[in-house]
Amino acid sequence: MNNEMMGGLYRRDFMKLGAMGVGGISASGWMNVLAGHAAETQAKHKSCILLYMSGGPSHKDTFDLKPDSDGAGEFKPISTNVSGIQISEHFPKFAKWMHKSALLRGMSTGEGAHARASYFLHTGYKEGQGGLTYPSLGAIASMETGNPSLPIPNFVTINGGRSYGSGYLGSKHQPLAITDASKGVSNLNALVGDNQFNSRVSLLNEMEKAFLKDYSSEAGVAHQTTYQRAVTMMKSAQAKAFDISGEPANLRSEYGSGKFGEGCILARRLIETGVRFVEVNLGGWDTHQDNFDKVKSLSAQVDAGMSTLISDLNQRGLLDSTLIVWMGDFGRTPKINQRGPKPGRDHYPKAWTSVMVGGGIKGGQVIGKTDKQGGTVEERPISTIDFMSTACSVLGIDYTKQVQTPIGRPIRIVEKGANPIKELLA
Repeated sequence: MNNEMMGGLYRRDFMKLGAMGVGGISASGWMNVLAGHAAETQAKHKSCILLYMSGGPSHKDTFDLKPDSDGAGEFKPISTNVSGIQISEHFPKFAKWMHKSALLRGMSTGEGAHARASYFLHTGYKEGQGGLTYPSLGAIASMETGNPSLPIPNFVTINGGRSYGSGYLGSKHQPLAITDASKGVSNLNALVGDNQFNSRVSLLNEMEKAFLKDYSSEAGVAHQTTYQRAVTMMKSAQAKAFDISGEPANLRSEYGSGKFGEGCILARRLIETGVRFVEVNLGGWDTHQDNFDKVKSLSAQVDAGMSTLISDLNQRGLLDSTLIVWMGDFGRTPKINQRGPKPGRDHYPKAWTSVMVGGGIKGGQVIGKTDKQGGTVEERPISTIDFMSTACSVLGIDYTKQVQTPIGRPIRIVEKGANPIKELLA
C-alpha cells in the first residue's frame, strides 16, 4: 500500500489547478496571527508530531544502552538532566530535555516484518485483519480533533515512508503528502486570474456532480474531495505555512541541514497553523550491516532536529499541547551479526524503545525495563494497542469509541484489551 493509491494530495493535483488559475496568495504577517490563535485553541485539542524512523532503530544503541552486556556495541551512555536516566552519547542535545520526555523501554509488539510492523504501529490493527483497511493515527486525529474549517488538511506527512492513510474513514481524512519540506507544496499559485479560475472551477464542479449522479462510486467521491481540498488550500492564507524559506538562518542551522531537520521545521509551522497531526519520516534504520556508523549518523540528525523542535515549540508555548512521538518499526537484535564486512543488527520486535515528549505528559521517567541483554521486557510490557490507547488518551481521543465503516460495521478506534500507560497521563 502507498499514498499514491490512497488518494493523498500530490504535486500533480496542484499543477492541474494552478493551470486553471488562482492569484498569488499574500500572507505577510499571517503566521504570527495564526500561531497566536493556535496557542489559544490547542489547550482544548492537542496536536501530534510523529517522528517515524523507518527501518527500526536499535534500542541498545539509542535509548536503552546495555554497556555491560553481550553485543553492547560501540556507544557509551551519557547522563540526562534527570538523575538516573542515561541515553546514547549521540543524543547530547536531547539529554537536556529528558524532564519533558518519557522513554518507553517496554515496547513489545510482535510484528517483525517492516511493512506489517509499520502498519500495525500506525493503525493499531494487523494488516488484513477483518478484511478492512484501517485508518492511521493521523487520520483518527483528523477525524476526532481536527478543525473542519481549517483550509489545509489536518493530517500531513513529510518525506515519504509508510505513513498510511485514512482507510475506511474516507478521503476527507487522507494525508497531504509532502515529499520535500524545502519545496513545500508546489504550484499553489495559478497561471490565470481569479475570474477565469473561478469559472473553470465552477465548470469542473458541474462536471463532477453530473458524473457522480450517474456513476456514484467511492473513487469518484475521493477525486472530488481531493480537488475541493486543493482549491480551498490554494485560496487560503494558511498555505503560507508550507514555505520554510523565511525561517531565520541560525534556526534552520540548529534543526540541521538535511531533509529530516527541514521536515521538523515544517512540522512546527503546520502545528502553529492549527494542523492536528504531522508525520516526519527518517529512513535508513534497517541496519543489518554497518549498524554503528549508520546509527551514529542518523542519531545526529535526530538529535538536532528533534531537540530543536522541542525547544522551538516550548518557546512558542506549544509544547504542552503538542505530543511528539519518536518510534520506528521495531528494535534490533541484542546480539550483533557478523555476516557482512561491518557488524549489524537484525529485526527485533520483542523488546525495544519508543519516546514521548511534551503533550502535557509526566516527563522525566522511564516506563518498562528490559533484562541485562536488552532482549526481554522484565517490567511493564507495552503492546501496540497499549501504545495506541496511550497516544489517543494524551491527544484527548476516546480510544474506546466505535466508528461506523461505510457499510455500517462498528469498529473500535483501539481494540479491546488496551492498557494505557497511566503513569504518563497528567
